[in-house]
Amino acid sequence: MSSNDELILVGKFGAVYGINGWLKVNSYTDFPEGIFDYTPWVVSVQGRPQQMQVTSWKRHSNGLIAKLEGVSDRDQAQRLVNADIAVPTSVLPALGEGDYYWKDLMGLAVVNEAGYHLGEVSDMMETGSNDVLVVKANRTDAFGKKERLLPFITNTVIKEVNLTERRIVVDWDPAF
Repeated sequence: MSSNDELILVGKFGAVYGINGWLKVNSYTDFPEGIFDYTPWVVSVQGRPQQMQVTSWKRHSNGLIAKLEGVSDRDQAQRLVNADIAVPTSVLPALGEGDYYWKDLMGLAVVNEAGYHLGEVSDMMETGSNDVLVVKANRTDAFGKKERLLPFITNTVIKEVNLTERRIVVDWDPAF
């Protein structure tokens, strides 16, 4: 991990499990077990980020538990309860053409094909059928919108994503 590597949040520690330093893990990855595909974990301990390695993990009931290198008892594990788990973006797999990490879409300008600036991507939502862009409208939006929800459907709604120019071109009526 280089010193300028950006971190991305992938989970959070829950309660201590047992007396041997195991912790419950709340995973934010698409497939919960996927959190263990990324190493090292960067965990903020008393305000200081520290790299930590998972030595063992397993499913337990409806959740996940993990054992970390250097954490051997309940008291050591207690320091990590509620700590965020992040990983360097450099460990994320490369994506194919037309695929994007949500983090890469945040803050991009959203413009329709007629050139109307709809706003900027402020969030993303996952629905059952497709992801949705949450677009925060401009303060002076001519249509009085504060926020727009646009389905992330390529070739239908999403016409172009240009990360270099930091904009997304969409087929979308600004009045909608």
